[in-house]
Amino acid sequence: MNKDLVLQELKFRAVRSGGAGGQHVNKVSTKVELILNLARSKAFNQSEKERLFKKLKKRLTSENKLRVLCDESRSQHKNREIAEDRLLKLLSEALKVAKKRKKTSPSKASVEKRLKSKRVVAKKKTSRKKPEDE
Repeated sequence: MNKDLVLQELKFRAVRSGGAGGQHVNKVSTKVELILNLARSKAFNQSEKERLFKKLKKRLTSENKLRVLCDESRSQHKNREIAEDRLLKLLSEALKVAKKRKKTSPSKASVEKRLKSKRVVAKKKTSRKKPEDE
């Protein structure tokens, strides 16, 4: 993944932020929307794109565009920085390849501990039984 190329391909849009806030909210567009077209992106090779489509399919629009919104700050520039960071983090997390799990057998000590605890429980239960008449 080429971060500089990703940032160049982003489409940026400022929107008026909803919710409470009074006069400032009603006249200033501080909410930021970043859109990345994954299908047309040149920042990823084909295998990376396939992995992104698979991992981010719930976040993609019908045109395979990834949208990130931010309206945390009162500043448009700050919101854009936050949104860019979120997008890059999201992409890098989706591109990570999980390690294959190696099967391991339990250690001798853990097997012995388990068997010992089973013996203790069994002994406890047998001691609760009524004695048999001879």
